Amino acid sequence: MAPFPRSAPCWVDAQLPDLEAGKRFYGGLFGWTFRAGDAAGGAYAEALSEGKLVAALAAKQDGRMPTAWGVYFATDDIVATVALIRQEGGQVITEPVRVGRSGVLAQAADPGGAVFGLWQAGDRSGFEKRNEPGSFCWTEVYTRQKDRVDAFYEKVFGFLGTDLGESGTDHGEPGTGDGDTGAGDAGDGDTGDGGAADSGSAESGSGGAGASESGVDFRMWSPEGTEPGPDTAIGGRSVITDAFPAEMPSYFLIYFAVADCDAAAETAVGLGGRVSAPPFDIPYGRMAVLHDDQGAEFAVLQPPVS
Repeated sequence: MAPFPRSAPCWVDAQLPDLEAGKRFYGGLFGWTFRAGDAAGGAYAEALSEGKLVAALAAKQDGRMPTAWGVYFATDDIVATVALIRQEGGQVITEPVRVGRSGVLAQAADPGGAVFGLWQAGDRSGFEKRNEPGSFCWTEVYTRQKDRVDAFYEKVFGFLGTDLGESGTDHGEPGTGDGDTGAGDAGDGDTGDGGAADSGSAESGSGGAGASESGVDFRMWSPEGTEPGPDTAIGGRSVITDAFPAEMPSYFLIYFAVADCDAAAETAVGLGGRVSAPPFDIPYGRMAVLHDDQGAEFAVLQPPVS
């Protein structure tokens, strides 16, 4: 099974205080089933949608850790990527550690403090299902230091940026064209303890998923070697403005595709979660920002009808 292309988002997991409660919530929301998985340490449950690996839930080893979802980016040389992160002003949180035969993981933070993971595939590459209901479909980082962060991701991952309002950015659905790289035929259920802070939401009305709303400072990321734009985008960068509390840290927001955004929001509340940004329309569908019953934030996106 081929690894994901370099720098593609290849896995997500959530750090939770109560693993069993997490399984009940996400099983009820997305229909996920679970099986025990290996990890760098602690209890870890691999999540499956229609029998395909889509994510994982991990029991927090330290109560001081944030309750949060985290994203992992693929690399074919994790040692070199970690060195580049340091060189470009990032911080390495977890040095590369081998997870059996599955691969090697590391964790880092960008110059603005947003945490992300790295994964160098061994026997496992990443998602077995993406961009379909119940699976990952998008991610974006929220930061106050856009200039430093833009340069960081372009240097470390080779991302090509397209700013909101540039030619072609107001149409189409990001991440569903030629640039939606990343082989979805191998699962990486073994990445470790990544996550952004449980910070509250900076997305309500901000046009998440690269939405084209006036006044939004948003940059789409396309992989190296592609024509930058919405057809090739695999993620993005938004800005935390002064409208939000100063203590809100930078973080990654993870999106999951759903068939019905409004129903997903209602179901989340019924399962004990809460809605921080009620369902609203964007050029790429209909989205909402939710928190699970333990506080981890994520978004759901209902693609537009073709």
